[in-house]
Amino acid sequence: MSRRTARVAAIVASVAAVLFVSACGSGGGDDPRTVTVVGNGEVTGAPDTLRAVIGVEATADDVSSALNESSTQVSAVTDAVVEAGVAREDIQTQQVDLSPQYANPAPGSTREISGYQATNTIRVTIRDIATASDVLAAAATAGGDNTRISNVAFAIDDDSDLMKQAREAAFTDARGRADQYASLSGDSLGDVQTINEQTSGQEQPTTMQRDSVAAAPVPIEPGQQTLTFSVTVTFELT
Repeated sequence: MSRRTARVAAIVASVAAVLFVSACGSGGGDDPRTVTVVGNGEVTGAPDTLRAVIGVEATADDVSSALNESSTQVSAVTDAVVEAGVAREDIQTQQVDLSPQYANPAPGSTREISGYQATNTIRVTIRDIATASDVLAAAATAGGDNTRISNVAFAIDDDSDLMKQAREAAFTDARGRADQYASLSGDSLGDVQTINEQTSGQEQPTTMQRDSVAAAPVPIEPGQQTLTFSVTVTFELT
């Protein structure tokens, strides 16, 4: 064998040795084996807040009359709910709308404007559930037959403690599921790789029919509200 050939063989052997050591040290470059599970947590609590949209509708022959009537009535409604115990900063204008009303045209004729309807709504947050019935009754009395109440929903104003409980329950559930899968596959549970969460149930709507609004106190039953928390966790298997 010539000296040149011997040197080439030595270089090739050295490179092969380096590549072998590098491969051993990197563990082959394989991705870690993992298991992904979904854990669920559920807690209940008593709602302490009621939110509702209260509005008035006024119809008149001209724009100014319709707007003036709706403005006067919504101001009366606002003052009434404040008098019933709602803080003024918990009242927010939700919508102001003005639209023409059309008479039924005779066959072959065009539609004509017969008047205008103005709608003015406010969103009210009632933080004392015990006063909710009286607040809605006061609004109905102040607005009269033009009162409209919608989007009534119970909520827990500060649900941070309940969310902590639901989050803990969901993660405990996820770890228990992952532990079981690891045991079934003959592995051990390693470190957490990823966590993704999802919540629901912060507001609980309730139905209030238009014709049920009256000057008498409106029956209000908050019941219990359920907060549901789901978490998707990926664990490493070792």
